[in-house]
Amino acid sequence: MIDHSNKPSHTKLHPLSAFIFMSRWLQLPLYLGLILAQCVYVFHFWVELSDLIGAVFGNDAALQHILTAVAVPGNPLPTKLNEATIMLVVLGLIDVVMISNLLIMVIIGGYETFVSRMHLDDHPDQPEWLSHVNASVLKTKLAMAIIGISSIHLLKTFINASSYKMDVIIAQTVIHMVFILSAMAIAYTDRIMTVTQNQARPPH
Repeated sequence: MIDHSNKPSHTKLHPLSAFIFMSRWLQLPLYLGLILAQCVYVFHFWVELSDLIGAVFGNDAALQHILTAVAVPGNPLPTKLNEATIMLVVLGLIDVVMISNLLIMVIIGGYETFVSRMHLDDHPDQPEWLSHVNASVLKTKLAMAIIGISSIHLLKTFINASSYKMDVIIAQTVIHMVFILSAMAIAYTDRIMTVTQNQARPPH
């Protein structure tokens, strides 16, 4: 005989409450749109990578595309593929990968947190961070990802420091520091909330 005593009971929602709760599915097109944006980034990555490989093997069109992509506005166009140019292109590729990782965190974490469970608990490829994701954890991880992306942009500026005015470099550095302070503030706020919730729980 099957024991149904351990099955969770679901309280029937009031029609208005059920309608409001169903409105969370309005976010689904947004996450599907982000998946399309992910496809655009994948295409852009392979275009840049193929141009880099083509430039290395002497393709003039690919070389011109690469040199134009890494050129600083208002400065002369680089004339050849050197170590600094290759580094800038590779940093651009890393930038695309980090933004892609950010998209994945928003798509999977946001859908899991705000729309519906994905039931990945027993899946062998479940991301480690998804097992304890909530709105606060997601915000912290997004803030850290934004810092990583900002770091890549700042490093690209430092490599081309001679082509930029000092006020531009200072402004980018200040913006990067603001991102770091914002992430620290989010993490600290989350820690305070966690401690407060643990203290509010009755002892067992």
